[in-house]
Order: sequence, then structure tokens, then C-alpha cells
Amino acid sequence: MTKYEDMHFLRKIIAFFCLTVAIYGCASIQQPQGGPRDTTPPQVVKMIPENRTVNFNAKKVTIEFDEYFKLQNEFKEFSISPELNRPPLLKKKGKKLEITFPDSLEKNTTYTLNFGKSIADVNESNVAKNLTYVLGTGPKLDSLSISGRITNAITGLPELDVIAFILPLNKDTLFGKGKPSIYTTTDSSGLYTLSNLREDTYKIYALKDKNGDKIYMQSTDEVGFIKDSVHLDKKLDSVNMVIFKEKAATFRLMEKKIGPDGVISMVFNQKLKNPEVTVNEPEGLNASKKIKFSKENDSLRLWLSDLSFDSTKVSIKDSGKLLQTTTLTRGKKETYLRNLMISDNLESALLNPNKGFRLNFNFPIEKIDPSKIIFMEDSVPKTDFTLVKDSADFLSYVLKYPWKLKKTYNIKFEPEALTTMYNSGNKEFTKTFTVAGKDNYGTLKVTIIPPEKDKSYILEVINENKAIVNTIVVKKDTTAIFANYRAGKYFIRIIYDTNKNGIWDTGNVAERQQPEKIWTEPKEMSIRALWERNEVINIPPEK
Repeated sequence: MTKYEDMHFLRKIIAFFCLTVAIYGCASIQQPQGGPRDTTPPQVVKMIPENRTVNFNAKKVTIEFDEYFKLQNEFKEFSISPELNRPPLLKKKGKKLEITFPDSLEKNTTYTLNFGKSIADVNESNVAKNLTYVLGTGPKLDSLSISGRITNAITGLPELDVIAFILPLNKDTLFGKGKPSIYTTTDSSGLYTLSNLREDTYKIYALKDKNGDKIYMQSTDEVGFIKDSVHLDKKLDSVNMVIFKEKAATFRLMEKKIGPDGVISMVFNQKLKNPEVTVNEPEGLNASKKIKFSKENDSLRLWLSDLSFDSTKVSIKDSGKLLQTTTLTRGKKETYLRNLMISDNLESALLNPNKGFRLNFNFPIEKIDPSKIIFMEDSVPKTDFTLVKDSADFLSYVLKYPWKLKKTYNIKFEPEALTTMYNSGNKEFTKTFTVAGKDNYGTLKVTIIPPEKDKSYILEVINENKAIVNTIVVKKDTTAIFANYRAGKYFIRIIYDTNKNGIWDTGNVAERQQPEKIWTEPKEMSIRALWERNEVINIPPEK
């Protein structure tokens, strides 16, 4: 090989090496990219003995899954019905779950093992819902069932993951004290089925519990029930229930505190009718107090002019009846941060010309300095405005001015323009908005025809955010005009006001009293801008 050929061959070797490095450099090792999130719970591959085995005489049951799993809250979630003196023992072995029976099983009895939400996959905690194992120690299984749908009493919508359960009549005293042994949970359509039941007389319940212990707590949970006991001797379908938040039978103060801003807040377990609050100690504070109850009268905020006390004693009354006297204490060196916060009623920087410009404060205002309020219309200063306190809400003020449609306004509160009852002032606050034109609003005209003239009905207008925007009481054929509503989707629901007190009354478990029924008009009441929509609603008879 000549020297020239040697050099040519060397160049080929170098070129090949560079090409190889380039190829493998582009194909450098990358971190594996995550695929779709696993949303599938563990699936049963095999059960030994098989599910629904009769003449069962084994000491344990083995359930094999298609993936590794974990046991979670097994003492709360797992149950066996009928109960045993000593509950079965659950043990993981790889992808298998072994259930051992430390006690002998009764003869000629159907047992249902309910796993609740105790079985979940390891990575994403996807739960194997409504997993059960049924066995019979006799020649046949109990085959009766109860099924139905559970909905929300107010919205009428189906409820997911509500517990449906039964209690034999002779064990109904267990309600609210222990968890049921025969239960299931609803699917996304609110449907439930209780299977493999024996003939007996039962009370039927629904429970949406917050802490997951399956024991009803009135203060936190929603409940539903069938009013009368049911003797089960055949398959029962359409056993439907509504769940609701029960009104507490006895008043209780759920929460009380002095906040970091010095405002006292309290939360009750009841909605009061005519609430009153009296500051008993220290003397002299009651006359100058400021108090605001929530819309539902189930909480309050209390402003006291002097917070130099070690403790204060406050009494809560309803319709003149003393409910509770409570004491709040504070540290001698506690200080409070009293920043004045301002909110308004604008809708995306638009002012509804039919409502006026409203400002809301977190502290009562004692003094306003108009010279420190700069108000402009299309950049032109204006002085012919007034800021007036709302007679029904001392924390709310309305800016009175001859608004002009589609004009832009700017309002600035300079520092100390507003002074609170604690002699603290505001920081600079500026707001810019436009007065909406009439082409942003429409009107809904509804003729309501009740089925019975001697009864009372409550009509509620609901917006697409599920908020109540208007309420009227209907006792006869009525035409209601809901004018100047912002264009959008609205709905109408009717409360059958059985006791004619003008409010929706919840149910009572102890008295077996169901909540007042609510019917939602299925037709969506969309309101278009610059349009008057006319509708007729025939309220159906109460079922």
C-alpha cells in the first residue's frame, strides 16, 4: 500500500469513527418518559374457594389480584356480616390477600365480606370499590337485595360514594354509635345495590361521612333514610333516598376565637331565627359593640371598641331565649393587625347600572374624608358624588352618582380617606371600571302556577355557579319579572314549603321526618341580552 493509499485509508477510519460517535451521541440515554397515569384499581384474578361458594368449610379465603396492592384503613373499611366475635385476619402475600377466620362460622348462614376502600394499588392508590366475597355455610345463599338511587336533597343531583346501609330492626340502636356491617357505596349515578340479604325487617339509611368511619355524626355528616322499617321478603328496587344536613336538636357553639385583627368570630351548629348577642363583661362594651350575623344566622363577627380586657363574657340568644353564655380570653401582650380591606360588587370590571357601585369593608367605618377621595369620569374629575352607608349593613357603602352607560370611571381613596372604629386608616386604594350598557342584560318573566292554592311554595332563581340570586314566595298563580339580569344561564327550583314558614326545612332522623321536598324545573332559563324571555312553570304536585 502506497503512502497516499495509507492516508486515504486513515481518513476513512476517522470519518467512520466520527459518524459512529455522532449517531450514538444523538441516541444518548434519556430518562424514561412517563406514560398515561394509571387509573385502574387492582383486579381480581382468582378467589379460592370461589366467590359465592356454598357448604363452605375452609379456614381461610385467598384472593389473588393482577398487581401488587396495599391495605389501607382495613379496621375501618373491612367488615363481615353477620359479625363474628373475633373479626377475620387480613394478610398480604405478594399479589395475594389471605383472609383467615379465627372463629367458627355459624351453620346455614350466608356471610358477606365487604372490603370497602381497603384494597388499593401501590402507586396511585386506585381503590377497588365495592369488592365483596360471599360464602354460605349451608346448601344455599341468601339471595334478597335492595337497590335504588341516592341524590342530594337540595340540588337533586346524584351523589357519588355515599354509603347505603341497613340495620336489622333489633340492632337499630347501633345507628350513630357503631359502623354498619351490611353496606355498599354509590356509583357516579348515585346507584347502589345491597345484595345477598336474608329475610328480616330492616331500617335503611344513607350516609355521607367526612371522616370515613361510617358512623353518623350530626355536626359534620349528611344523612338520608327511609321513614318506615322494611320487611324484606323479596327483591326491592327503586328504594331511593335523599341526603341532607340535619339541623341540630340542641344549640352548641362550634367555634369561638379572637382573630389576629381583633375581630371575634363564632360558629353555631344551628341556623337561628332571631339571634341576639349581649356583651356582659367587661361593663360598658355592650353599648358600643358592632355585630354582623351571616346570611344563614349560623355564625357571627363581633367588633368591640376596647380589647384591653383579659377576658370577655358573651351571651347568645334566639328570639329572646338564652342559648349559651361563653367566655373568650386574650393574652395581656396580644396586639392586632387592623388593615382595612375593601371589596366591591363589580363583575369583571363592569358595573351593573341597575345595582350601583357598592364597597364592602372588614371593619366598621367611623369617618370619611371626601377631600381624599378622587373620582373621575373618563379622566374628568367629578365632585357630585356621595358615599352612603347601607342602612341594612354597616360594613357596606354605596357610591351615589348619576352613572352614564359605557363610561369609564376611576375612584381613588388616598391614605386616611377612611377611618375605622379603631382609628386606623386605609392604604391607598384605586379601582377602575366601566358602566355596562343595557346590551349586557336581559329579563326573565315567569308565570308560576302552583298545583294547590292553599299551600306555600318558595321559588329560587339559581345562576350557573349554583348561587341563589333571587327568592320569592308563591301561594297562588303569580307572574314574576326578574329584570336586568346579566346574560347567562339560570335555573329555577321550587321548595314545597309544607309548614309555610318561608324557608327550606331540613329533616330529622330521630323523629323520622324527611326534609321539605325540592323540585328543579328541568328547562334551562337562559337570559339573552336585550331580550325578555317569557316562561310558564306548572309546579307538579308533591309526591
